[in-house]
Amino acid sequence: MSDNEIEEIWDDEDPEHPEMEGAESERYERARVKVEKKQETMRIDKFLMIRIEGATRNKIQQSIEDGFTLVNGAPTKSNYKIRPGDEIVMYDSRSPESLEVIPENLPLNIAYEDDAVMIINKPAGMVVHPGCGNYTGTLVNGLAYYLGSENIDTESLPRVGLVHRIDKDTSGLVVIAKTDTAMSNLAAQFKKHTVHRRYIALAWGNFEEDEGTINAHIGRNLRFRKIMDAFPDGDYGKEAITHYKVLERFNYVTLLELRLETGRTHQIRVHMKHIGHPLFNDATYGGDRIVKGTVFTKYKQFVENCFRILPRHALHAKELGFTHPVSNEPVHFVSDLPKDMQEVIDKWRTYTGGMTRQLKEQLDGQ
Repeated sequence: MSDNEIEEIWDDEDPEHPEMEGAESERYERARVKVEKKQETMRIDKFLMIRIEGATRNKIQQSIEDGFTLVNGAPTKSNYKIRPGDEIVMYDSRSPESLEVIPENLPLNIAYEDDAVMIINKPAGMVVHPGCGNYTGTLVNGLAYYLGSENIDTESLPRVGLVHRIDKDTSGLVVIAKTDTAMSNLAAQFKKHTVHRRYIALAWGNFEEDEGTINAHIGRNLRFRKIMDAFPDGDYGKEAITHYKVLERFNYVTLLELRLETGRTHQIRVHMKHIGHPLFNDATYGGDRIVKGTVFTKYKQFVENCFRILPRHALHAKELGFTHPVSNEPVHFVSDLPKDMQEVIDKWRTYTGGMTRQLKEQLDGQ
């Protein structure tokens, strides 16, 4: 395993760690990270939050407090500063076999529903599927409760249900299959790339062209397993094609419409980073800092205020269209931008509009 690579393991307790004996032995290894030699120093909770997709700092800190996170074989604290060569192992008290989907009465924003499909407008911050560090509170947990109340067999979840996924911090539309037939039909449409998916994003930088296509394979980063990367030569990963169109320019950031031809993990986020335009406030792919702009304090304060308003990457799954698995008729759904994203877009519009007026006044005065 290469440095800083995260390896998810679904085995019993590690016999190499004597501290796991006795009552403490009912632990199951979930992730293992080796810190690379050139890794900058930072708190372990922040480091793991960046490296493990879907994990929050609160959950990581709780794991550390409970003694479920070890550094070089010993318990640690949340304020521990990682060092090159450190080996971090995260455990869980539940075996993989016990991780059945627990029905939970969660609020679901159902945009459409019939006997075959559901369209969910997922909020940012909700994980789609239970996984490491996120066993409850996910969309699948909520679906298990909701579909169970309709007397639909939920033992097949998530096989029946999830046709596709969007990231935890991406908001917007997700289609859910309610029957095996619908699942097979929709899965085939996704495989054939005939499903219409349109996203709205705010990305750093000013694009040279009004429209464009990004064609670069996507695969797991060769060093960080939980992070994806673009491989333009096509020697690694899977084919990924993203079409973009500029909707509005704000000098330092650009509002985009993006259409997916393929559906790879983190596709839009990875492709945007690949072309030098990471999504605004995307902590995983370099957008959570000032990428473009001035060095003035007021500008820095403005950007930081936008980050506080939108504490996640600026990406929304706005449109979803497909052929209905029962009627065979085309259906199309649209979702409004969530409040946090709309507010930040409005702030950029006002900010750059003020800059334009100021420049015009200066020119008029000459």
